[in-house]
Amino acid sequence: MGERFSRRAVLGGLALETANLLFSRQINAAQIFGAAQGVPAVGNTHLLTVVAVSAKTLRLRVIQQGKQGPVEEVGIVPRKWPEALATDESGVAAWGNFKVHLEEKPWCMSIVDAQGTVRQQVKLEPSTGAIHFDVGDGPLFGLGEGGHPLNRRGTTDAMINGQHSPALATYGARVPIPLVMSAGWGIFFAHPWGTFDLSGAEGSFLPTEETPTRDIFVMLADTPTELLREWAELTGYPHMPPLWALGYQQSHRTLASREAVLAETKRFRDSKLPCDAMIYLGTGFCPAGWNTGHGSFTFNPTIFPDPAKMFDEMHAEHFKVVLHVVSCPEDLHGEVGDTGAALDDPSSAAVYWPKHHEVWKAGVDGWWPDEGDELRPASRLARNRMYWEGSQLFLPNVRPFSLHRNGYAGTQRYAWLWSGDILSTWKTLAAQVMVGITVGLCGIPYWGTDTGGFVPTKEFTAELFVRWFQFSAFCPLFRCHGRTWMLRLPWGWDMGTYGPAEFDTQFAASTLPKPEDLHNIAVEKICRSYLNLRYQLLPYLYSAVAETHATGLPLMRTLWIAYPQDAKAATVEDAYLWGDSMLVAPVLEAGATHRTTYLPQGVWWDYWNNERLTGSAEVTREVTLETMPLYVKAGAIVPMGPVKQHTGEASSEPLLLRVYPGADGTAILYEDDGVSFDYQNGAFTRIVCSWNDGSRTLSLKADTKGRLPEARTFAVEIAGSAKSRRFAMSGGHASVEL
Repeated sequence: MGERFSRRAVLGGLALETANLLFSRQINAAQIFGAAQGVPAVGNTHLLTVVAVSAKTLRLRVIQQGKQGPVEEVGIVPRKWPEALATDESGVAAWGNFKVHLEEKPWCMSIVDAQGTVRQQVKLEPSTGAIHFDVGDGPLFGLGEGGHPLNRRGTTDAMINGQHSPALATYGARVPIPLVMSAGWGIFFAHPWGTFDLSGAEGSFLPTEETPTRDIFVMLADTPTELLREWAELTGYPHMPPLWALGYQQSHRTLASREAVLAETKRFRDSKLPCDAMIYLGTGFCPAGWNTGHGSFTFNPTIFPDPAKMFDEMHAEHFKVVLHVVSCPEDLHGEVGDTGAALDDPSSAAVYWPKHHEVWKAGVDGWWPDEGDELRPASRLARNRMYWEGSQLFLPNVRPFSLHRNGYAGTQRYAWLWSGDILSTWKTLAAQVMVGITVGLCGIPYWGTDTGGFVPTKEFTAELFVRWFQFSAFCPLFRCHGRTWMLRLPWGWDMGTYGPAEFDTQFAASTLPKPEDLHNIAVEKICRSYLNLRYQLLPYLYSAVAETHATGLPLMRTLWIAYPQDAKAATVEDAYLWGDSMLVAPVLEAGATHRTTYLPQGVWWDYWNNERLTGSAEVTREVTLETMPLYVKAGAIVPMGPVKQHTGEASSEPLLLRVYPGADGTAILYEDDGVSFDYQNGAFTRIVCSWNDGSRTLSLKADTKGRLPEARTFAVEIAGSAKSRRFAMSGGHASVEL
């Protein structure tokens, strides 16, 4: 299906068999490099190649002679690989501004920069099969979703996939990605699978599957931003999601009736609670879901007797419909458009995807493919890709949406992730902040949680739900889901009942709130305020998404990305940057009255009270249940829209540009239709907004990469000012002095 499927995201891819499978200590360095297919080494027992993927990424491949057949390149964007590097007589190869050196006893590859500094070393240990690499003295990030802590130094990781992780309750399901990164470098073990040991003076990778092939990528970069771009070049840039997916999504479990389903959509609109999507679980994990059972593509006639008509009514109220699906083939592979022999293979995407067709015709807008823990990495990616490509078979110019529990490097090209079946505890809420940061560092920006936690505990109170809801308002995926699902509704804590318990009655009685706790009118009000804020900030968020799509930067960012020289910033795992300019500090303790947050260097502003603060220090502010601390850096220009009930709602109000003084600053306002792929053909606008703090002048200029924006009116205000000022932009530029 060509470029659209392979690179939507670009605006313009051991225990070892025996010790003799390892590199020999007798490798002749001068023989190492040669033709792209490798050169013989170690008495013709191995083929070895080192390929310059780019000016900053190197690929090292070792293949046992006679077994050098095609190697599945999982997660890597397909490409034609360049010729391997050539060496001089001393076994040194030139690689741009670097030199690649080889030593024979023991085998070691060193990458040295122009100043003579060794930027990375990779060593192989014949006796154990271990691969060792330098880890420096900085923090170590990566290894995928569900690992912990944020800095992986001092840990080991067996890279167990899915919900088999022993830390599931707190840290969620694992999506292991064999990537480690730090200041100036990153290393990706593409093949084989293995265990990481980061507890020593050097990092170690021990293969846990037999294979004649090793495939390692080493990336070098001067900044975290450059490193993340290299990773995106290797594994793919994040796709551009539909705008509605950035709105609020309400998930459901046990359903009562057709009338109850439609009454709930009316309640959202009547109560002015912004929402864009309704998600429905399948029958099996609950007694009455959208279908007739696990793996079924037949609607539950009790709940959805006329699904097409029901979905039409929901679409008329501007709700999207997302359905839960499970039970895909365990060896899923291929593409939805495959023909020939693939059509006789029940494990092929070309056979499995058509089972969705009749359901899709009813008017489904997105999918929630659950489970898949048993899938190997290639099948996880095939599943991610299937929902991306399959959706386009029906609507080729509509951006798809699918939410998965499993993935791998490259998932960002196709899908969203959530963190699995976590507990409703304060410890879990705190852990999820770090988990979201790590997922973004591994290249997957579109992520979220079951707001409130999936499994209720004695800690599941209105306070925990509110604090989690506030956090989720600043996650890419803003979605409520969990057992006793009616308590995941914004008004669920004021109904006098928790609805279907959905598990053992005795267990429910010991863990769920008492009826007297379910008359809390404050929860809905607080939820509404954060829903409103999420929708007001959509212009800021969507512009950040466009940046993510173009650069590979995450939306939830560790402070280390923007402040790599700040040792304290690299240790912060309870707060994060939201896009380029905002810092989010979720409240993570029960009964909290104060929240202490580290602010990096520079001037910062408290979003709520416009207090000016000095960075490179911890700040403490009072918090009420209504308040989650938000900070904005000086020089920021934050575009904000009016409160909307859904992302597609039109408004005659001008877009507000809120300027935070104290430093010069630049921001990009990105806009497109939020639905189609027309942006790939230039159907978008990018307006460069610049703030000169000395002259107090705001300037706007249209970027020539997109369309010239139509004449329009903006409003601008200085943070802390009670007044806003309107000004006109025409001809692609404008300037206003404040």
